[in-house]
Amino acid sequence: MRMEMYSVATVKAPAFDTPTQTYRVGHQSWTLNNLCVPSYHNDIPYFTTRWDALCPYITVSEEMLACAKRPLIVYALPPDSPYGVPINDKYGLVDLKSAAFWGDARRIRKFAELEKRFREFRIETTVVPGSTLDVSTMMEMGGEHFEKCEIEIQEIEGFLDYVRNLDVLVIRATHSSGELAFTDVSILMPEYDQIYGSFCQWNENYRNRSPGLYACLAVCHWGRENGYRYYNLGPVGDYNYKELFVTDLQPIYAIAMIEPGHPLLEDPTSPINTDFPAGGVNKLHRRKFELISSSKP
Repeated sequence: MRMEMYSVATVKAPAFDTPTQTYRVGHQSWTLNNLCVPSYHNDIPYFTTRWDALCPYITVSEEMLACAKRPLIVYALPPDSPYGVPINDKYGLVDLKSAAFWGDARRIRKFAELEKRFREFRIETTVVPGSTLDVSTMMEMGGEHFEKCEIEIQEIEGFLDYVRNLDVLVIRATHSSGELAFTDVSILMPEYDQIYGSFCQWNENYRNRSPGLYACLAVCHWGRENGYRYYNLGPVGDYNYKELFVTDLQPIYAIAMIEPGHPLLEDPTSPINTDFPAGGVNKLHRRKFELISSSKP
């Protein structure tokens, strides 16, 4: 695969006052010390941002890119951002106002089955200001999930930073015995008329009831009742269960900044080669890249 390289030196570094100086863009804030989170592919190190694991639509600026360590991959830039190239995955959206979605015969049957499986459960739905959450609350809601998915404390703190001015939807299902079956956490994104599914922690004792699917259905019902247009299930990838819900696919845009000759470029299974299209590495500006790509035979 041919990789077109971008000179990272052309991103002008800002004049930093101190390593703890706070910068802001979009819903995000960062310092030189907390912006990047170490990641690995086959023991090859690279960096992602602290919002990567749990947040959608990461806004970037040249100032942020200048702050960041290399090699850097920033996933899931906003659909209306001038930055990033479309990668080989898409967001799965549920059109909650679509009569076809709710009227589909297969979905009606599957949703009825899910409702039946959870009729003995108490469903608690709350909307909480993101500013009221802290690390201990996050660990209570998703600690097992974070450990299983190798989500670092920096990424949990990144979530808390992202939602400090947003509301968070929390849905819990508790069995009649008092045992918690799942906790589902979503970010309310009114500027995009979306609910973003951030994570769902479910109890293995209830695996045969498909708690993740029921959590998705519960969010869909809440979103429809509260006037949201879309429920964003995150990247589709290999998550076959999302097919039951998804009505629309939205491109996912990303940036990869990496110097020539780095081992990630040579590994055919690395995210550089599996996620990014030919010529997409070290391309910052979306429109320019799309124009170049569309002109190729």
